[in-house]
Amino acid sequence: MPRFVGLDLARATVQVAILDEHGHQLRNQKLPLRREELERFIPATLDPTDEVAVEATGNTWAVVDLLTPHVTRVVVSNPLRTRAIASAKIKTDKVDARVLAELLRCRYLPEVWQPDATTRELRGLTHHRAALVGQRTAIKNRIHAQLAHRLLHVPTSDLFGTKGLAWLHDLSLDAAGRAMVDAELRLLTAVDAEIAREDAALAGHGWKDDQIRLLMTLPGVSLVVAIGLLAAWGDLARFPSGAKAAAYLGLVPSTHQSGNVCYHGRITKQGASRTRWLLVQAAQHLDRHPGPLGHFFRRLSRKKNRNVAVVATARKLAVIAYHMLRASEPYRWAQPLATATKLAALRVAATGARRRGGSPKGKPRPTSYGSGERTRAVPSLAGVCKAEGLPAPRTLDDLPAGEIRVIKLTHSLTHARAIQNPTTRPRPTAKHLEEKTQPTKGPSQIIDSQRHAQGT
Repeated sequence: MPRFVGLDLARATVQVAILDEHGHQLRNQKLPLRREELERFIPATLDPTDEVAVEATGNTWAVVDLLTPHVTRVVVSNPLRTRAIASAKIKTDKVDARVLAELLRCRYLPEVWQPDATTRELRGLTHHRAALVGQRTAIKNRIHAQLAHRLLHVPTSDLFGTKGLAWLHDLSLDAAGRAMVDAELRLLTAVDAEIAREDAALAGHGWKDDQIRLLMTLPGVSLVVAIGLLAAWGDLARFPSGAKAAAYLGLVPSTHQSGNVCYHGRITKQGASRTRWLLVQAAQHLDRHPGPLGHFFRRLSRKKNRNVAVVATARKLAVIAYHMLRASEPYRWAQPLATATKLAALRVAATGARRRGGSPKGKPRPTSYGSGERTRAVPSLAGVCKAEGLPAPRTLDDLPAGEIRVIKLTHSLTHARAIQNPTTRPRPTAKHLEEKTQPTKGPSQIIDSQRHAQGT
């Protein structure tokens, strides 16, 4: 005879409620939430035919691992959707445990997907790194606050770059301010070292996983973004479409429909908030991309505003990433040089192996040799993927007519053709870099300079 068990987990205790198949309560007791206590209680109390329900919380997965070998089924419930508990007028641990068991018995418990061990490990690493980055940001903000309190202006654009840190160390401050800034700098050094260790561990995971390296061919998607996205999704088979995968991250518009009226509002923000934030950060600079993603960003930013364009592009990144993983294919319109740089950095961080540069043996010298003009070889996208052990992207000839039409409509055909074959481009000279770093003149400045040149 099957029984239904509800476990209400707290930080230090667990409330256990056991019901029979007719809903009669057989037991309701509280236990200390310790591993040795559960290892003694579970085999002695639960039967192999029992079904157990627990709510998702910080220590849920450790309890699930202990329960799984001893019962027929473990259901992890989403606490935000368990309305019978969230809206109860009388809410105690005893009531919550019994409600969980009752909902499980009636097959009315909102269930969440249970990730495998690898996915849990990746989630733990990414969450821990995000916490360290948050601590680093807080430390930097406190240093900025100390300078602002003393009305001190930072002479460099990056206070925590090489020049900025040298200025900060040599800065003359009062005794209390100097002590606080030095303490924050020591904390910053320690946190930076821990983030570097986390990045090394993530690089090891990324180098071994072809899916992570495939995601890194997307523009703006770094190793951290790729691992965070893959860890949030887990098994892609549970999403029937890319739209469902984006909805899991809370990147789809909310919808309010009644009768003939349908209103689409802001994104739902229901799901993995850290992964959603990572995708939004990845989409911030896609307005400069020459491919279809950049055209989509620029068109929407002209029609709406930049913030709307960033979030919409983040959603499109999620949908494209879903289809890339399902098809095991890299992004077709990636910039070869930027993609090669990202993948090479991952390879060096994970293995330390660097490839020898220059022209291969037997290849003739470039036509610019001896002319004084410095050039740089730009590989094709297919060549980059082959060098990094990734599948080759589909060529223009292999694409359906509908996708070719979209490429033409987004004015991306020139870019699509350019990435098909290796080319060369001139290296920037010192004069070019100096002109590039000079501020752009406004219309009035241009007119004034023209008048000055004409002597008027």
